Amino acid sequence: MKVTNFLNCIYVLISMLTLVGYGQQEEIQWSAQAKQTGDQTYDLVFTAELQSGWHIYAQRDEDATEESIVIPTTFSFPGAEKQYALMGSTQQPQGITKLDEVLGETVTYFENTVAFVQSIRISDRTLETIDASVEFMICNDTQCLPPDVEEFNIQLSGTVPVATTPTQTVSEFDKRKTEALRLPLKGQEQYLEESVEDKGYFSIFFLGFLGGLIALLTPCVFPLIPLTVSFFTKSSQSRSKGVFNATFYGICIVLIYGLLSLPFHLLDSVDPEVLNTISTNTFLNLLFFLIFIIFSFSFFGFYEITLPSSWGAAMDSNANRIGGLIGIFFMALTLALVSFSCTGPILGSLLGGSLSSDGGALQITYGMVGFGLALALPFTVFALFPNWLSSLPKSGGWLTSVKVVLGFIELAFAFKFLSNADLVEHWGLLSREVFIGIWIVISIALTLYLFGKIRFPHDSPIQKLSLGRKALGVLSLLFTLYLIPGLSNTAYANLKLLSGFPPPLSYSLYKEKDEPTLGLPIYKDWNTGVDAAKREQKPILIDFTGWACVNCRKMEEQVWSQPRIQEVLKNEFIIISLYVDDRRTLPKEDQFLFIKPSGKVKKIKTIGNQWATFQTVNFENNSQPYYVMVDPAYRLLEKPIGYTPDATQFYNWLQSGLSRY
Repeated sequence: MKVTNFLNCIYVLISMLTLVGYGQQEEIQWSAQAKQTGDQTYDLVFTAELQSGWHIYAQRDEDATEESIVIPTTFSFPGAEKQYALMGSTQQPQGITKLDEVLGETVTYFENTVAFVQSIRISDRTLETIDASVEFMICNDTQCLPPDVEEFNIQLSGTVPVATTPTQTVSEFDKRKTEALRLPLKGQEQYLEESVEDKGYFSIFFLGFLGGLIALLTPCVFPLIPLTVSFFTKSSQSRSKGVFNATFYGICIVLIYGLLSLPFHLLDSVDPEVLNTISTNTFLNLLFFLIFIIFSFSFFGFYEITLPSSWGAAMDSNANRIGGLIGIFFMALTLALVSFSCTGPILGSLLGGSLSSDGGALQITYGMVGFGLALALPFTVFALFPNWLSSLPKSGGWLTSVKVVLGFIELAFAFKFLSNADLVEHWGLLSREVFIGIWIVISIALTLYLFGKIRFPHDSPIQKLSLGRKALGVLSLLFTLYLIPGLSNTAYANLKLLSGFPPPLSYSLYKEKDEPTLGLPIYKDWNTGVDAAKREQKPILIDFTGWACVNCRKMEEQVWSQPRIQEVLKNEFIIISLYVDDRRTLPKEDQFLFIKPSGKVKKIKTIGNQWATFQTVNFENNSQPYYVMVDPAYRLLEKPIGYTPDATQFYNWLQSGLSRY
């Protein structure tokens, strides 16, 4: 697959994976029935009814290439060859075949209503039902929902068509389980209305702004500053007009990057848990790991990742043809496109970091606006003070060095996403020590590069090390030395400056699986913890957390580890930690359909599904970490709080709850 087509795959994969957890039952409804056609033969008819604007893809064409990223409709019949035989392949009507410009391939799909038919011959006349399933993906003109599977249990009953037993039928068991997730809270009106969490908007804005400043120092952006400013100051009839045009150009840059966050707001409004699902989704984290590896080697100079050149050419053509303020907007859009090979990886780090920190859509907007503002600032400032242009350093090899350093940073961040996937799936591949060991290797390689011992394809020979390279080299060496104690099983292994990035201290080669965090007795099941609280007559600290939650690890390693806090938690509370991103499947007998107030249902299949729903339903919050104090009778003892890095503030909050208890 060509590198220039890489983003087409990313678009489709992210559009699917970012909607994991967003139910498809509203966009598509499946039904199935059996029609007897002979003594021992039946037609199994599977009908899909789609809402207007949505389509489902056809079954895989024999001529389709393996590189296709479209998920075809695929039927499975687990009982085939044992209880009955399939008579040929599953038949489908003639669909709509056209070239999809986004995917870059020809696809066949169906709209409105489509029926698939599979003929079978049964060998057992006592057979009453047929089990079957269909894997499918549906899309509209702007997005694709993630691949889904619908299961059927089709009754065979003579010549009268009988619909399948609906998989979404709500049972008494589902109703009981739904009610069990709703707590009879007391005092929630007083506290939950006040529970507005500070999501660190300024912090993420600052990080976005910092990312934009770094992007300015890349070869794709830096040389454009004097060229663009000179264009505005020389092509305008007056200096004031040139300043206005440059300022408007900067505003357009900020606007463009801000608009990129809009899809996340749409996702957030659809399902309040979807952004947390995105950040902890195994496949998405593995995808980010792969993307960051690809981006890092691009920064090393082994290849270039660019958007199709026709996009930039088209925007540039529109800017020249239209002129005026609209033309300036297209100039800003051209900058965003042509600089993607440098800004894309940095922007990807920002997006990935925002999602992983459970910040929500508004945090992403703040970060994107900060990024755009940093990019836009020089164009306006130098238009106001054109004489300052002469003070800018000349373009040269130092820009390539900046790019390579960013490549090492991207490589280190890549393993954070792999670690997220490893943690939520409990694979045990990247223990804390293995993760830190990889970072040590990357840091050593960066140090050697800065001191000129390693060269990459685009590097020029180094005649003399600059002061900047020496300083960065020393910092990289010091960082390497700081990491080394993290390989040990001592008190120095905490590495508090990096809390949240490596796996937790409990996910260690030196510790047994599920060993308590900081030696605290922690329950990971709600009912078991409540029973213990009633038995010991202690208040409950509910810890809504996640395996891939950075701020959760910071709280445990920097706040909970404080001696006075650790003593209170150990002696005064029953701690129940509920992992909302735990992807382990619940036992079949514990899976159920959660009934929402609207009457819609949500299938609870994993441990994380259960606790994420529990948090949202009872506390109207879906961020982690999130701490709630209740007594065994479910009376709220204090206003719930989220990430609280101030140990004194957290300690006072605990004491306030204890005093009320």
